[in-house]
Amino acid sequence: MPCSVAAEPSALHGKTLQRRRRALQIGFFALFLLAPALNLLRFDLHEAQLWFLGQRWTLGIDAFRAGQITANEVALSIFLRGILPAVALVVGFLYVAYRWGRLYCGWLCPHFSLVEGLNALLAKASGKLSLWDRERLPGAQPQKRWWPAFIATALLFGFVWAITLLTYLLPPAEIWGGLLTASLTPNQARFLFIAWGLISAELLFARHLFCRFGCAVGFFQSLAWMANPKALVVSFARPRAAECRGCEPQADACEHACPMRLRPRQIKRLMFSCVQCGQCLQACAGSHAGRGGNPNLVWTVGVDALRETLRQRKEGN
Repeated sequence: MPCSVAAEPSALHGKTLQRRRRALQIGFFALFLLAPALNLLRFDLHEAQLWFLGQRWTLGIDAFRAGQITANEVALSIFLRGILPAVALVVGFLYVAYRWGRLYCGWLCPHFSLVEGLNALLAKASGKLSLWDRERLPGAQPQKRWWPAFIATALLFGFVWAITLLTYLLPPAEIWGGLLTASLTPNQARFLFIAWGLISAELLFARHLFCRFGCAVGFFQSLAWMANPKALVVSFARPRAAECRGCEPQADACEHACPMRLRPRQIKRLMFSCVQCGQCLQACAGSHAGRGGNPNLVWTVGVDALRETLRQRKEGN
């Protein structure tokens, strides 16, 4: 996990860290797609029934109506099986964000996995990571033959995403069966094609904007992270800032490596949407390795992060 980077920066700033992150992303993406089919997590609108880990997750309300349990028993069931797990999930999720930032976004989120994949294809097609970037990446050699791959990938995963969302609400066998036999109900087909269009458009044109400004999950993680001055943060060695002028293989490598289109050398409050993916650190370490020096960007956490926060506040004043 990223929290160990402060102790072993040279080992985890490189390809090993990114391989670990990619493996987690792929695993969680597969889990996201398969969870409804395996009844690991879905809500069946037909039955008004939540499925969790292959079991029907009930609060006891039906049993109470049937006279099988008392009012006290159903109240206890609602607390233990409804309120308590929900509170524990939210508190645990925000605690992780409070300590280490948007780890879910950078290390697990299926949407962010698509963001990075589409960034790579778009860079090959246009030399940019976003259609809204004004300038190409340094040294980029765009090739038009990658445009069909970029567009087709966005449309394909937009469609897969729309189907998956529908299977979280209705039985997967019903949705896939209706799709293969062209027997979806009008409402199912309407939901599918509207969702496909919206998701595909977002992936093509606004994926970074959604992550930065439109995702509530990411927003609340960022709020929790900003509230903790000891949280994991990218620290910039400002006394050695002059070394960045010789950044190779491309100028400002850390900024061009950031999939969120942020500038990692800025202070924490301007890195509100940082997802702790570590790609800026890898780019910085790679640049300095060729010159035999230490990277200017490192992860810091705990007391070191507090010192960095206090220093930034002092400089800001």
